[in-house]
Amino acid sequence: MRKLSLYIATSLDGFIARSDGRVDWLDAVPNADQLDYGYGAFIASIDTTLMGNTTYQTVLDFGGEFPYQDQTNYVFSRSAQANAPYVQHVSEDPANFVRQLKQTDGRGIWLVGGGQLNTVLLNAGLIDELIITVAPIILGTGIPLFGPTPIETACVRTRTESFETGFVQSTYRLGQTQSTN
Repeated sequence: MRKLSLYIATSLDGFIARSDGRVDWLDAVPNADQLDYGYGAFIASIDTTLMGNTTYQTVLDFGGEFPYQDQTNYVFSRSAQANAPYVQHVSEDPANFVRQLKQTDGRGIWLVGGGQLNTVLLNAGLIDELIITVAPIILGTGIPLFGPTPIETACVRTRTESFETGFVQSTYRLGQTQSTN
């Protein structure tokens, strides 16, 4: 079975983007050594990306060429949309789609985001690993890592690395869902 990893950056207060979707704050922290925080190794380990339509639109707003041309890319939206270069749009239930996708042959699957899709796949028990890079900034408001109503889920930290830039990256294996009775 293929592994599904949520590899994402957050602010100290748990936001993955500003309210308007911008992630400019990630570049605000000086990075003189041009560290990639393990991104190169991670991207080499996957062959598929998953993202919500809002995240996809944000990626397109970065300008330039689509960054994941070497991967199979699925974009989830509530309404049917025409496929675009390098992207297949999916309007079916994300949990059912991903459950089937994980059974296919291939390398790892990257859950790029956003918060609502993160919650759907967390609640369905489909995320195997969280790789969370926390940036040394407090945004105060924005798009949270998980949208409304994530279920309580135990996580086991398997690795943490801190960088001179102030970023801290932790990897977690997801455990069993906890009852909230």
